[in-house]
Amino acid sequence: MSTKLETLKALFPEDVLNISKQLTDGEVKFLKQLDDLLEEKYRPTINEHWVNATVPEDFFDDMGKLNYFQNPLLFEGREGAKTPSQLFQFFMSYVVARFDVSLVTLLGVHQGLGHNSFLFGGSKEQIAYYIPKLQSHELRTCFALTEPEHGSDVAGGLETTAKREGDKWILNGEKKWIGGANLADVIPVYAVDVETGKPKGFIIRPEQAGVDIEVIENKIALRIIPNTIIKLDNVEVEEDQRLQNINGFKDIAKVLYSTRAGVAYMATGALAGALRATLDYVTERKQFGKEISKYQLIQEKLAMMQGNLAHSMSICAQLARMQENGEYDEVATSTAKMMNSLRLRESVAMGRGITGGNGILAEYDIARFFSDAEAVYTYEGTHEINALLIGRALTGDSAFI
Repeated sequence: MSTKLETLKALFPEDVLNISKQLTDGEVKFLKQLDDLLEEKYRPTINEHWVNATVPEDFFDDMGKLNYFQNPLLFEGREGAKTPSQLFQFFMSYVVARFDVSLVTLLGVHQGLGHNSFLFGGSKEQIAYYIPKLQSHELRTCFALTEPEHGSDVAGGLETTAKREGDKWILNGEKKWIGGANLADVIPVYAVDVETGKPKGFIIRPEQAGVDIEVIENKIALRIIPNTIIKLDNVEVEEDQRLQNINGFKDIAKVLYSTRAGVAYMATGALAGALRATLDYVTERKQFGKEISKYQLIQEKLAMMQGNLAHSMSICAQLARMQENGEYDEVATSTAKMMNSLRLRESVAMGRGITGGNGILAEYDIARFFSDAEAVYTYEGTHEINALLIGRALTGDSAFI
């Protein structure tokens, strides 16, 4: 039977700073189960799914069976804890992202933005009903905030409206880039109350009258996750299906802040995946009579990718420690997201360059990571928006407009 350190060495050989040593025995066992599932069941067809823009059929159900919210392994030695540790959440996102960025995004939207819309925005009754079902994956959700003309400026620019008529609300408008909406059972939709001018949250279902969901085609990144356009035409929502604690953008911002660290975690895992894909290639590819891994220029680029990964893992580990202590800091999470996605973008370019012409073929994993990194770079706050959040904290001046 392998010891914890032996398992960690096999599971995270790229963890040169031994950050994973801080995981509990139970957390390591869980992460090994997760990695085995991905490698054994989904590795043979992952690139095919990327090319064909299809979601692996069993992925959502398999993740639900792992019970990653409440699995007893995650609470061994953590008696009294109500949620898995933040360090575990980093490494869980890391493991899935190292395998595929679309799958970690699909999962992150459900367990982060979607789940937290209900957790932070719901009434006691709504939380009691929806949260257990979302955590077990009995219900699938997503997050409908952005619109065709409003992404970075959603704080003051939503055009989707909600008008109250007695005990009902009438929703009209359009949402864009909503990942997994066509697969969801319940969708938290954010719309402006025409009477107050403030955004509110509403629970809708894809099968409702007036709801039309269209999958966006021809993407160059995150091809596995179906991003969608949701059109709302006089959609009726009962008052008891309004998220009772979403009454302004500050309430929505709490959901966004709670998940921004997760995007930094995803970027870091994707960087590890790019490094692994590049290493697999260079140890097999021969040029001028020997494996290209034996050439100095190749090794220097690999070393830079490893250095970028070590930096990113360190930032995530510290961010996890902060959040474990209840320190959810906007500047810290924005810094982590901005820098880790930048390091990811830089690293996938090096990996793609090392693999030459083959690096643009989808049969090689690096092509997938190279393309998907572009989406990570701009979602959950673009590089520039996160920079402005940090700049505002540094100078005291808001430069958004």
